[in-house]
Amino acid sequence: MRRKLTWTLAVLGLVFTGAWMACTAKYSAQYNGLVVVPSRDDQVLQSFSLNLSNGEAVQINNPSFPLINGVLASIILNPAGDYAFTIITSNPSLAGSSTGIGSSQIVSDGKLTGPTLKPLNNAKVTVPNNPTPESVPVNPVALAIDSAGKYLFVADSATMDSAGNQVPGAVSVLSIGANGNLTEVGGSPFVLPVNGIAASPPNPCTATFKCSSASALAVTPTIYPTQYAVCQLQSAPSTENLYVTDSVNYVVLNYSVNLSTGALSLVPIAGTVGVPTGTAPSGVAVDPCNRFVYVSNSVSNNVSAYTICNTVSMPNCPLADFRLLPVTGSPYSTGDAPGPLSVDAYGNFLYVVATGSSYINAFRIGSSNGSLVALSPATYATSTALGQDSGSNSIAIRSDDSFLFVANDNTQTLSEFGLAPATGTLSPESPVSTFNYPSGVAVK
Repeated sequence: MRRKLTWTLAVLGLVFTGAWMACTAKYSAQYNGLVVVPSRDDQVLQSFSLNLSNGEAVQINNPSFPLINGVLASIILNPAGDYAFTIITSNPSLAGSSTGIGSSQIVSDGKLTGPTLKPLNNAKVTVPNNPTPESVPVNPVALAIDSAGKYLFVADSATMDSAGNQVPGAVSVLSIGANGNLTEVGGSPFVLPVNGIAASPPNPCTATFKCSSASALAVTPTIYPTQYAVCQLQSAPSTENLYVTDSVNYVVLNYSVNLSTGALSLVPIAGTVGVPTGTAPSGVAVDPCNRFVYVSNSVSNNVSAYTICNTVSMPNCPLADFRLLPVTGSPYSTGDAPGPLSVDAYGNFLYVVATGSSYINAFRIGSSNGSLVALSPATYATSTALGQDSGSNSIAIRSDDSFLFVANDNTQTLSEFGLAPATGTLSPESPVSTFNYPSGVAVK
């Protein structure tokens, strides 16, 4: 009887071990990629080991990871891939929750430490009938990080003051120190101009002066790809510019970044603040060779393309002042409600998530002028169930141009595609199951 019981326990132990191994994986930075996904409803950060030979993504078991006291949104990794930064917003139903940026270390086994929350500074605005500027909390919605891993940029959408007046959005800038520590730079947040008029402190929005609202942002590179890109043998610029979309006034704003302090300075061109986009810009991307900027317009269902005047050799550029000039032929049609978009690691292709259509639009980038030509096939489905809106909300491409991921909050999946760097075509892989409502994706 004892022998039979011992045998039964051994079998049960093997079954348990097999079940545990089925939902976990070992990770080695030398041999595997890593995918990180915030779960909005389950309040955790998941990590997946990515098999680079076949694309299989398997969850890394992290039983000691604590629940995050807040609502998780966008996520981004630093260039070294050893820290993850996540937007965390307060939830009235969670006692003690607050808004800020969470910093998590990615340790050697692919697990993440519990995030350290860095609250964001309030914006100073002038409110009616009060000569003293009021301090108003910001509302973070998107992240960008420079190629040196020195600064983290946060897009803050328009919000309300204590009297219910709408106040403009802003850009928060945080320096990234040792151990992923975040420190907000002097002058941050940098409040967006109201209807093209910058004031310090800014006035509240009115019917005449429409409120500005930052929806996305992207920074120019100071490090170029080392291979397979047209700029691989060129010297990257020593200056840095940040492009910010305003989803209310339908413009993209240009800021120069002080590389010593992180401070932002608005760059008007010929007295004009902001370059026109399509209706309701919701995403922006800079190509890794610092030539072009692309803006997705969620209501007009298209992508605006611009040349960055970083040299006078670029088409129609009178000065190397980083102004944006519309590309001939722009805008380019996309699927319904284009949102997240990304240029591949070598600057040859643009991928746009059509959030209302549950598919990706794929384009080839004209290397000389930034024009877009649809690939064949031109679209790839992100939905995992026929007729179901996938709720796609973010996109990430691995730095070696091998795999592309899209987070789908309605289907609790990641859509995964193998990427062919020579042609830009995507090969659908099996969808990756996640916890409830994945709200972003990052890959290293």
